[in-house]
Amino acid sequence: MSAVEKVAFVGLGNMGDPIAANLVRAGYAVTGVDAVPGRAEQWAAARGAAYAVTSADAARDADVVVTILPTSEHVAAVVDEIAPVLRPGSVVVDMTSGVPETTRRIAAGLAERDVAMVDVAVSGGVSRAVDASIALMAGGDDAVLDRVQPLLDAVGRATFRTGGVGTGQAMKSLNNLVSAGGLLVAVEALLVGSQAGLDPQTMVDVLNEATGMNNATKVKLTQFVLSASYASGFGLDLMVKDLGIALGVGEEHGVRTPLSEVLLQLWRDAAADLGPGRDHTEIARFSEHVAG
Repeated sequence: MSAVEKVAFVGLGNMGDPIAANLVRAGYAVTGVDAVPGRAEQWAAARGAAYAVTSADAARDADVVVTILPTSEHVAAVVDEIAPVLRPGSVVVDMTSGVPETTRRIAAGLAERDVAMVDVAVSGGVSRAVDASIALMAGGDDAVLDRVQPLLDAVGRATFRTGGVGTGQAMKSLNNLVSAGGLLVAVEALLVGSQAGLDPQTMVDVLNEATGMNNATKVKLTQFVLSASYASGFGLDLMVKDLGIALGVGEEHGVRTPLSEVLLQLWRDAAADLGPGRDHTEIARFSEHVAG
């Protein structure tokens, strides 16, 4: 283990729970905290770790604070709470799928307190978070990333350094843009094929041996769509959020993305049609509805 020993972990949801557990397993002294009453206490009891009621209590005396929260606004609120107790020289590692511009602003404020911040977006889903094989996209100063690299190695299979603060989150949003497009077009292909007399599972098998193979055909169609379980663990509303971030990155840099704009609108329509709390693979149900 590196010199980083005390970790405050803020956000123990679907992804945060197993990531924090892997840090405990690696020997870090982790104090977990979550906005949902009782969740941190239950997590700590199950993982053999500590918990705190408030983020400030968790962050006090921590070498590193890890945040993995729904939005950058949630991160900003937590940082406002913990900033007064953070030790100079400590590091905030934000694993939220956040807005790069907001993250850069938060990082600038922390720098004034001699606290470093890096953004380390994650990809791979809950199952890969459990077995510590997620992909990590890290933005920030190399010296800071060097310091927390052992921590990252404990939770992920590969870390890609993407540039300055915020670039990890930009990369994550663009990754999800590609992923969302692959899933939606694959679902539409299955709908067309089923009406043309093709067996959906045979179609998936063919796609996975042919040039149509993508992440959706490999790990989503059979497992979550054809099974009708819709239980990938990643929310449809979160996908919509990430697509909006991706298009926002394009707008910030003056890049027009007409196909992506249509894609985002379809996912927004799906979210409105299906309602809150849906798994992102339920886009298939929306596509069925649209297809008649």
